[in-house]
Amino acid sequence: MKERQLFANYLKNQRNFQGVNLHKADLEGLSLQRINLTRADLSGANLKQTDLSGACLVQANLTNVDLTSAHLVGANLTEINLIGADLSGADLTGVDLSNADLRCANLHNANLSKAKLQEVNLGGADLTNANLCDATIVNTDLSVADTQDISLEGSQRWELEEPLSITSPHWVSWAG
Repeated sequence: MKERQLFANYLKNQRNFQGVNLHKADLEGLSLQRINLTRADLSGANLKQTDLSGACLVQANLTNVDLTSAHLVGANLTEINLIGADLSGADLTGVDLSNADLRCANLHNANLSKAKLQEVNLGGADLTNANLCDATIVNTDLSVADTQDISLEGSQRWELEEPLSITSPHWVSWAG
């Protein structure tokens, strides 16, 4: 599917784009609130300043995507692949990142207040100046990321002996 076709259908109130292939698509600055991109391939896409608030991106592939200053308030990012993604300055207030893969992602100055980070892989991620105030952090190792000047005021952190959830059998592995 091409970018224009997606946006034209979106403007006609279509919101379900599950499994769509938008590899390297340019969707910069678009308003795509409450869109369903479950299991979509958006790897390498340009989503700078895109409004994806309330979107469903469960099990989506966003490897090396540019989400600089994007708006993802309340989005469902469960089991998402954000390896190498640039989320610098992004607003991720209240997002669900359960079982997400954020290895080597850039979250510099990102707002993750009230976010749910359960069993998130942050290996090599840059969380410099990130806001995690009032976030819920469960079985997520922050020590494997750059956390210089991170704000954790009011956040709740738990390390449990057994995982709370099991990765979905439908999760797709992406080569990136």
